[in-house]
Amino acid sequence: MKQPILPPLNNLKPERYLNYNQVLKSEFTERVQKISINAGFSCPNRDGSLGTGGCTYCNNQTFSPEYCKATKSVSEQVKEGISFFHHKYQAQHYLAYFQSYTNTYDSIDNLKAVYEEALSYPNVVGLVVGTRPDCVSNELLDYFAELTKKYYVMIEYGIESTNDRTLEFINRGHDYARAEKAIRDTAEHGIRVGAHIILGLPKEEREDILLHAGNLSQLPITSLKIHQLQLVRGTKMAEQYSKHPEWFHLYTANEYIDLAIDFLERLNPDIAIERFVSQSPKNLLIAPDWGLKNFEFTAKIEKRLKERNARQGRLFS
Repeated sequence: MKQPILPPLNNLKPERYLNYNQVLKSEFTERVQKISINAGFSCPNRDGSLGTGGCTYCNNQTFSPEYCKATKSVSEQVKEGISFFHHKYQAQHYLAYFQSYTNTYDSIDNLKAVYEEALSYPNVVGLVVGTRPDCVSNELLDYFAELTKKYYVMIEYGIESTNDRTLEFINRGHDYARAEKAIRDTAEHGIRVGAHIILGLPKEEREDILLHAGNLSQLPITSLKIHQLQLVRGTKMAEQYSKHPEWFHLYTANEYIDLAIDFLERLNPDIAIERFVSQSPKNLLIAPDWGLKNFEFTAKIEKRLKERNARQGRLFS
Protein backbone atom coordinates (compact mmCIF):
# COMPACT_ATOMS: atom_id res chain seq x y z
CA MET A 1 0.00 0.00 0.00
CA LYS A 2 1.60 3.24 -1.12
CA GLN A 3 1.63 5.99 1.47
CA PRO A 4 0.74 9.59 0.54
CA ILE A 5 3.47 12.17 0.14
CA LEU A 6 4.29 14.08 3.32
CA PRO A 7 3.00 17.69 3.23
CA PRO A 8 5.17 20.53 4.56
CA LEU A 9 4.63 20.85 8.31
CA ASN A 10 4.12 24.59 8.02
CA ASN A 11 0.89 23.91 6.10
CA LEU A 12 -0.61 22.32 9.21
CA LYS A 13 -0.92 25.66 11.03
CA PRO A 14 -0.78 24.38 14.62
CA GLU A 15 -2.55 26.57 17.15
CA ARG A 16 -0.16 26.41 20.13
CA TYR A 17 1.94 23.33 19.37
CA LEU A 18 2.38 20.80 16.58
CA ASN A 19 0.15 17.85 17.46
CA TYR A 20 1.24 14.47 16.08
CA ASN A 21 -2.39 13.47 15.48
CA GLN A 22 -2.64 16.51 13.23
CA VAL A 23 0.38 15.29 11.26
CA LEU A 24 -1.14 11.82 10.81
CA LYS A 25 -4.44 13.31 9.63
CA SER A 26 -2.54 15.18 6.95
CA GLU A 27 -1.01 11.94 5.68
CA PHE A 28 -3.97 9.56 5.68
CA THR A 29 -7.49 9.88 4.33
CA GLU A 30 -8.90 7.76 7.17
CA ARG A 31 -8.28 7.67 10.91
CA VAL A 32 -5.12 5.78 11.93
CA GLN A 33 -4.91 3.81 15.19
CA LYS A 34 -1.85 2.19 16.73
CA ILE A 35 -2.23 -1.46 17.71
CA SER A 36 0.27 -2.45 20.42
CA ILE A 37 2.11 -5.74 19.94
CA ASN A 38 4.29 -7.71 22.34
CA ALA A 39 6.43 -9.91 20.11
CA GLY A 40 8.33 -11.48 23.01
CA PHE A 41 11.59 -9.61 22.51
CA SER A 42 14.06 -9.19 25.34
CA CYS A 43 16.43 -6.32 26.11
CA PRO A 44 20.25 -6.32 26.18
CA ASN A 45 20.03 -4.39 29.44
CA ARG A 46 18.15 -7.29 31.02
CA ASP A 47 19.48 -10.52 29.52
CA GLY A 48 23.11 -9.96 30.55
CA SER A 49 24.60 -9.08 27.17
CA LEU A 50 24.82 -5.44 28.25
CA GLY A 51 23.55 -5.50 31.81
CA THR A 52 20.96 -6.97 34.14
CA GLY A 53 17.95 -5.50 35.88
CA GLY A 54 17.11 -3.07 33.10
CA CYS A 55 16.67 0.69 33.45
CA THR A 56 15.93 1.67 37.03
CA TYR A 57 12.48 3.11 36.21
CA CYS A 58 11.28 0.29 33.92
CA ASN A 59 8.37 -2.06 34.49
CA ASN A 60 6.91 -3.12 31.12
CA GLN A 61 3.58 -4.02 32.72
CA THR A 62 2.85 -0.29 32.91
CA PHE A 63 2.13 0.13 29.20
CA SER A 64 0.95 -3.19 27.74
CA PRO A 65 -2.78 -3.44 26.93
CA GLU A 66 -4.66 -6.54 28.10
CA TYR A 67 -4.81 -8.06 24.59
CA CYS A 68 -1.05 -7.59 24.18
CA LYS A 69 0.49 -10.90 25.31
CA ALA A 70 3.70 -12.47 24.01
CA THR A 71 2.05 -15.91 24.23
CA LYS A 72 -0.18 -14.91 21.29
CA SER A 73 1.00 -14.64 17.69
CA VAL A 74 1.48 -11.25 16.12
CA SER A 75 -1.57 -11.84 13.93
CA GLU A 76 -3.71 -12.73 16.95
CA GLN A 77 -2.65 -9.58 18.76
CA VAL A 78 -3.37 -7.41 15.71
CA LYS A 79 -6.80 -9.05 15.32
CA GLU A 80 -7.70 -8.53 18.98
CA GLY A 81 -6.33 -4.98 18.94
CA ILE A 82 -8.46 -4.09 15.92
CA SER A 83 -11.49 -5.64 17.60
CA PHE A 84 -10.76 -3.59 20.73
CA PHE A 85 -10.83 -0.28 18.80
CA HIS A 86 -13.32 -1.13 16.04
CA HIS A 87 -16.44 -0.51 18.13
CA LYS A 88 -15.29 3.11 18.60
CA TYR A 89 -14.18 3.86 15.05
CA GLN A 90 -15.74 2.00 12.14
CA ALA A 91 -13.48 3.02 9.26
CA GLN A 92 -9.77 3.34 9.92
CA HIS A 93 -6.27 2.13 9.17
CA TYR A 94 -3.85 0.65 11.67
CA LEU A 95 -0.18 0.92 12.56
CA ALA A 96 1.40 -2.15 14.16
CA TYR A 97 3.16 -0.76 17.23
CA PHE A 98 5.94 -3.02 18.51
CA GLN A 99 6.10 -1.56 22.00
CA SER A 100 7.36 -3.91 24.72
CA TYR A 101 11.10 -4.13 25.40
CA THR A 102 13.60 -3.79 22.52
CA ASN A 103 11.90 -4.57 19.22
CA THR A 104 15.00 -4.65 17.03
CA TYR A 105 16.89 -7.04 19.31
CA ASP A 106 16.99 -10.26 17.29
CA SER A 107 18.39 -11.64 14.05
CA ILE A 108 17.46 -9.74 10.92
CA ASP A 109 15.57 -12.76 9.55
CA ASN A 110 13.44 -13.14 12.68
CA LEU A 111 12.74 -9.42 12.77
CA LYS A 112 11.62 -9.38 9.14
CA ALA A 113 9.28 -12.32 9.72
CA VAL A 114 7.63 -10.61 12.69
CA TYR A 115 7.24 -7.21 11.00
CA GLU A 116 5.93 -8.71 7.77
CA GLU A 117 3.40 -10.84 9.61
CA ALA A 118 1.95 -7.64 11.05
CA LEU A 119 2.04 -5.81 7.70
CA SER A 120 0.21 -8.67 5.97
CA TYR A 121 -2.90 -8.12 8.12
CA PRO A 122 -5.73 -6.24 6.32
CA ASN A 123 -5.79 -2.47 6.86
CA VAL A 124 -2.37 -2.41 8.56
CA VAL A 125 -0.58 0.40 6.73
CA GLY A 126 2.67 0.66 8.65
CA LEU A 127 4.94 -0.03 11.58
CA VAL A 128 6.04 1.85 14.67
CA VAL A 129 8.99 0.07 16.26
CA GLY A 130 10.13 0.91 19.78
CA THR A 131 13.80 0.25 20.49
CA ARG A 132 17.06 1.44 22.03
CA PRO A 133 19.64 3.62 20.24
CA ASP A 134 22.27 0.88 20.63
CA CYS A 135 20.16 -1.83 18.96
CA VAL A 136 19.95 -0.75 15.33
CA SER A 137 22.29 -1.68 12.49
CA ASN A 138 22.79 -0.30 9.00
CA GLU A 139 21.43 -3.57 7.62
CA LEU A 140 18.21 -3.13 9.57
CA LEU A 141 17.92 0.55 8.62
CA ASP A 142 18.37 -0.41 4.95
CA TYR A 143 15.46 -2.83 5.37
CA PHE A 144 13.24 -0.21 7.02
CA ALA A 145 14.14 2.25 4.26
CA GLU A 146 12.83 -0.24 1.69
CA LEU A 147 9.61 -0.65 3.69
CA THR A 148 9.03 3.11 3.67
CA LYS A 149 8.47 2.90 -0.10
CA LYS A 150 5.21 1.04 0.59
CA TYR A 151 4.34 1.65 4.24
CA TYR A 152 4.40 4.23 7.00
CA VAL A 153 7.46 3.43 9.15
CA MET A 154 8.63 5.11 12.34
CA ILE A 155 11.44 4.00 14.66
CA GLU A 156 10.90 5.15 18.26
CA TYR A 157 13.98 5.60 20.40
CA GLY A 158 13.99 5.80 24.16
CA ILE A 159 16.29 8.73 24.91
CA GLU A 160 14.92 9.61 28.40
CA SER A 161 17.64 12.19 29.12
CA THR A 162 20.33 14.07 27.20
CA ASN A 163 22.51 14.18 30.32
CA ASP A 164 25.16 11.44 30.44
CA ARG A 165 25.34 11.59 34.23
CA THR A 166 21.61 10.85 34.43
CA LEU A 167 21.80 8.08 31.81
CA GLU A 168 24.46 6.35 33.87
CA PHE A 169 22.46 6.79 37.08
CA ILE A 170 19.31 5.22 35.59
CA ASN A 171 21.35 2.35 34.11
CA ARG A 172 20.51 3.03 30.46
CA GLY A 173 23.69 1.35 29.25
CA HIS A 174 24.52 3.97 26.60
CA ASP A 175 25.39 7.65 26.44
CA TYR A 176 23.57 10.49 24.69
CA ALA A 177 26.03 10.47 21.77
CA ARG A 178 24.75 6.98 20.92
CA ALA A 179 21.19 8.30 20.77
CA GLU A 180 22.24 11.22 18.57
CA LYS A 181 23.97 8.89 16.12
CA ALA A 182 21.06 6.44 15.91
CA ILE A 183 18.59 9.27 15.27
CA ARG A 184 20.72 10.89 12.58
CA ASP A 185 21.44 7.55 10.88
CA THR A 186 17.74 6.68 10.87
CA ALA A 187 16.68 10.03 9.42
CA GLU A 188 19.42 9.83 6.77
CA HIS A 189 17.80 6.58 5.62
CA GLY A 190 14.55 8.48 5.03
CA ILE A 191 12.82 6.91 8.05
CA ARG A 192 10.65 8.83 10.51
CA VAL A 193 12.08 9.09 14.02
CA GLY A 194 10.10 9.05 17.25
CA ALA A 195 11.67 9.78 20.62
CA HIS A 196 10.82 9.54 24.33
CA ILE A 197 12.01 11.88 27.05
CA ILE A 198 11.25 11.73 30.79
CA LEU A 199 10.93 15.00 32.69
CA GLY A 200 11.85 14.87 36.38
CA LEU A 201 14.41 12.08 36.58
CA PRO A 202 16.31 11.93 39.91
CA LYS A 203 18.98 14.56 40.51
CA GLU A 204 17.93 16.62 37.48
CA GLU A 205 17.16 20.24 38.29
CA ARG A 206 14.70 22.35 36.30
CA GLU A 207 17.58 23.91 34.33
CA ASP A 208 18.86 20.43 33.38
CA ILE A 209 15.41 19.45 32.14
CA LEU A 210 15.00 22.54 29.98
CA LEU A 211 18.41 21.91 28.39
CA HIS A 212 16.99 18.65 26.99
CA ALA A 213 14.64 20.67 24.78
CA GLY A 214 17.52 22.53 23.17
CA ASN A 215 19.52 19.35 22.66
CA LEU A 216 16.63 17.44 21.10
CA SER A 217 15.80 20.41 18.87
CA GLN A 218 19.08 19.90 17.00
CA LEU A 219 18.06 16.39 15.92
CA PRO A 220 15.87 15.26 12.97
CA ILE A 221 13.03 14.01 15.18
CA THR A 222 9.56 13.55 13.71
CA SER A 223 7.60 13.12 16.93
CA LEU A 224 8.29 13.32 20.65
CA LYS A 225 6.61 11.65 23.62
CA ILE A 226 7.11 13.66 26.79
CA HIS A 227 6.57 11.67 29.99
CA GLN A 228 6.51 12.71 33.62
CA LEU A 229 8.62 10.62 35.98
CA GLN A 230 6.48 7.92 37.58
CA LEU A 231 7.60 5.74 40.46
CA VAL A 232 6.37 2.24 39.76
CA ARG A 233 6.29 -0.77 42.06
CA GLY A 234 8.88 -3.46 41.43
CA THR A 235 11.51 -1.11 40.03
CA LYS A 236 14.96 -0.20 41.25
CA MET A 237 13.93 3.46 41.23
CA ALA A 238 11.07 2.79 43.66
CA GLU A 239 13.61 1.24 46.01
CA GLN A 240 15.91 4.25 45.59
CA TYR A 241 13.05 6.61 46.41
CA SER A 242 12.25 4.77 49.64
CA LYS A 243 15.88 5.17 50.78
CA HIS A 244 16.76 8.56 49.26
CA PRO A 245 13.66 10.70 48.68
CA GLU A 246 15.92 13.77 48.58
CA TRP A 247 17.13 12.65 45.13
CA PHE A 248 13.67 13.23 43.68
CA HIS A 249 11.35 16.14 42.99
CA LEU A 250 7.88 14.75 42.36
CA TYR A 251 6.02 17.52 40.57
CA THR A 252 2.43 18.41 41.33
CA ALA A 253 0.15 18.46 38.27
CA ASN A 254 0.26 22.27 38.09
CA GLU A 255 4.05 22.38 38.51
CA TYR A 256 4.47 19.82 35.76
CA ILE A 257 2.11 21.68 33.41
CA ASP A 258 4.27 24.82 33.65
CA LEU A 259 7.46 22.76 33.32
CA ALA A 260 6.14 21.04 30.18
CA ILE A 261 5.17 24.40 28.67
CA ASP A 262 8.59 25.89 29.46
CA PHE A 263 10.09 22.81 27.75
CA LEU A 264 7.74 23.19 24.77
CA GLU A 265 8.66 26.83 24.24
CA ARG A 266 12.32 25.83 23.84
CA LEU A 267 11.55 22.95 21.46
CA ASN A 268 11.93 23.04 17.69
CA PRO A 269 8.41 23.79 16.35
CA ASP A 270 8.84 21.16 13.60
CA ILE A 271 8.89 18.31 16.17
CA ALA A 272 5.35 16.96 16.59
CA ILE A 273 4.18 16.26 20.14
CA GLU A 274 2.62 12.83 20.57
CA ARG A 275 1.88 13.11 24.28
CA PHE A 276 2.69 15.13 27.37
CA VAL A 277 2.17 12.46 30.04
CA SER A 278 1.95 8.72 30.52
CA GLN A 279 -0.40 6.82 32.78
CA SER A 280 0.67 3.75 34.77
CA PRO A 281 -1.91 1.32 36.18
CA LYS A 282 -3.19 2.34 39.60
CA ASN A 283 -2.08 -0.93 41.19
CA LEU A 284 1.54 -0.28 40.12
CA LEU A 285 1.81 3.47 40.57
CA ILE A 286 3.45 4.80 43.73
CA ALA A 287 3.65 8.50 42.81
CA PRO A 288 2.73 11.01 41.55
CA ASP A 289 -0.97 10.15 41.34
CA TRP A 290 -2.72 13.15 39.79
CA GLY A 291 -6.04 11.40 39.18
CA LEU A 292 -6.16 12.65 35.58
CA LYS A 293 -6.52 10.74 32.34
CA ASN A 294 -4.15 11.63 29.50
CA PHE A 295 -6.77 13.58 27.53
CA GLU A 296 -7.78 15.52 30.65
CA PHE A 297 -4.17 16.46 31.29
CA THR A 298 -3.68 17.54 27.68
CA ALA A 299 -6.75 19.78 27.97
CA LYS A 300 -5.20 21.44 31.03
CA ILE A 301 -1.94 22.02 29.15
CA GLU A 302 -3.80 23.56 26.23
CA LYS A 303 -5.74 25.83 28.60
CA ARG A 304 -2.53 26.92 30.33
CA LEU A 305 -0.82 27.58 26.97
CA LYS A 306 -3.57 30.07 26.16
CA GLU A 307 -3.41 31.66 29.60
CA ARG A 308 0.33 32.20 29.21
CA ASN A 309 0.06 33.09 25.51
CA ALA A 310 2.75 30.44 25.04
CA ARG A 311 3.53 28.35 21.99
CA GLN A 312 5.96 25.69 20.90
CA GLY A 313 9.28 27.07 19.72
CA ARG A 314 8.79 30.62 21.03
CA LEU A 315 12.25 30.49 22.65
CA PHE A 316 13.81 28.13 20.09
CA SER A 317 16.77 29.34 18.10
